[in-house]
Amino acid sequence: MNRENAVASQTRRDFLKTSALAAGAFTLTGCATRPRRIAANGKLNVAVIGCGGQGTHDMKQIVDCGEHIVALCDVDEERLAKVVKDTGAAVAKAKIFTDYRRLFDEAEAFDAVLIATPDHWHAPLCKRAMQAGKHVYCEKPLTHTLGEARMLRELARSSRVVTQMGNQGSASASFRRAWELIQAGAIGEVRDVHAWLSDHGPARDRPEGADPVPAGLHWDAWCGPAPLRPYKKGEYHPFTWRNWYDFGNGILADFGCHIFNLPLRSLALDYPTRIELVSATGLGHESCVDRCRLRLHFGARGKLPPVIVHWYNGGEAPDDTLLQDITALQQAKPKHGCLICGSRGTIFTNPWNDGALIKLQGEAKFHGVLGHEATKKIPQTLPRSQGHVKDWVLACKGGPAVVSGFDFGGHLTEITLSAVLALRVGRSLDWDGDLMRAANAPEAAPFVHSPWRPTWLG
Repeated sequence: MNRENAVASQTRRDFLKTSALAAGAFTLTGCATRPRRIAANGKLNVAVIGCGGQGTHDMKQIVDCGEHIVALCDVDEERLAKVVKDTGAAVAKAKIFTDYRRLFDEAEAFDAVLIATPDHWHAPLCKRAMQAGKHVYCEKPLTHTLGEARMLRELARSSRVVTQMGNQGSASASFRRAWELIQAGAIGEVRDVHAWLSDHGPARDRPEGADPVPAGLHWDAWCGPAPLRPYKKGEYHPFTWRNWYDFGNGILADFGCHIFNLPLRSLALDYPTRIELVSATGLGHESCVDRCRLRLHFGARGKLPPVIVHWYNGGEAPDDTLLQDITALQQAKPKHGCLICGSRGTIFTNPWNDGALIKLQGEAKFHGVLGHEATKKIPQTLPRSQGHVKDWVLACKGGPAVVSGFDFGGHLTEITLSAVLALRVGRSLDWDGDLMRAANAPEAAPFVHSPWRPTWLG
């Protein structure tokens, strides 16, 4: 290592050490406890933290894999009772908790943790599980802040546990074939990617006053590491938390971990060097913007040219000329999607990056990537999945590695959250991804690392 690289490496290590202190004393040491070795035909004992719709969906997939649900943890007792009633025999022997700290007091009872809480709880719970030697499946986005994503990446690299972020489209055969085709150069040089989603509600500030907390809802614990807000009926819980910056980062962070997945992997994108705020309405509120257009500028990577990822939401969309072939095929203008534009063709997918379609130069219309005649000679280079949750279960038992471990999942989350950062400060950013710093916007720094409220971090 030459002196310049050594100095840069030391600067990054010092920055990470400082970052750890800024985010709830999140240490970067590996697991304190080794995970239990499980035979390929053994059963994984799983604890579920966060039993809402997505948590229940993921839990049922774990049960379908033949594994054991040994504990359920949620701050809402009514929700816990409903899950037990609806799921029946699959969770009949599961122990019930409303405080994750009490769950971890009995950590010897489980091998792995499924985390499907609101975003602001992801990093503290992942940290606790990984350092206890527990395998972790966590829903996307992996974390609430950039600093948390970087630290989970570092922890994943040094740990002995298996991690997986829940961007389920990664498992589809269509996704993996599109990845192979783009990497093989089937659509030529890619310089532009367009990703868009529809409306998600008006920007606003928190409502005034407070309502009585429902019986059985542990509101202080629901807020957890985030600021403690007054409870308001119909706000925050059970799912309206997503657009409030204290707890989530809106549709961009939520679906960015789906929709950017294919371009990030297939084009080997690192960090954007500039995040351009083209337009936005609803800036400066406590909740996410009404609508916006962003451009994420990625530099050249070896022989690969620079790429601009265009983001649109809230009714914004690419020009009709870019969508005319898809519109003709679907007989309606697509409300959402991802368009990867190459010099010799185009690939279009839905936001989950499955159902991918390809159209090469000279072709009259789009075709499914799985049966496209002109690309049949391009070999299969990626393994096919047995299912996103199933892949994680098998990896926990010593099987093949997962594709969305926290190192990759954290990187994908960092990219989406760097775009959110431009919306939070209301300006374009000259972005240093390695240092998570905008040279032209020092006011962005407090959003990179949000301190954790310590009450619930024991």
